[in-house]
Amino acid sequence: MPTTLGDFKATSLDGREIDLADYDGQVVLVVNTASECGLTPQYQGLQELYDSFAPRGFTVLGFPCDQFGHQEPGDEAEIASFCERNYGVTFPMFAKIDVNGDDAHPLFQWLRSEKTGVLGDKIKWNFAKFLVGRDGQVIKRYAPTTEPAKLAGDVEAALAG
Repeated sequence: MPTTLGDFKATSLDGREIDLADYDGQVVLVVNTASECGLTPQYQGLQELYDSFAPRGFTVLGFPCDQFGHQEPGDEAEIASFCERNYGVTFPMFAKIDVNGDDAHPLFQWLRSEKTGVLGDKIKWNFAKFLVGRDGQVIKRYAPTTEPAKLAGDVEAALAG
């Protein structure tokens, strides 16, 4: 039974299997993303958080998902191109996954069970966010509409803790 972020693996946008244990000791923000959502401009705020805190041991992990209104229709190459071209995304992005239902990626099954939201353990929409501490434990879950800039204080606290 997985107990920390480092217990999972995920496929990057370029098809490599990534052991999330590579992020052990870092503060991590895990986000389900989409390219054609009203919340898509949050990519800019996520990149700003990453730029601000990465030197201190922080990263953002983006997981594209097409389960909400078919707002991530592209393939991995199209997603990578869109994120780089429109938002200058340099934080790690992963292959498209499901975050709810029977086919949900095991990482998101675990995240949802660790911190529930307004719909219980289900994710409500694109850009739900989970802050994970240096110990690999989920600290907090944020609603999709929570702007990344509003997380800066919590990221700061997690890095200091």
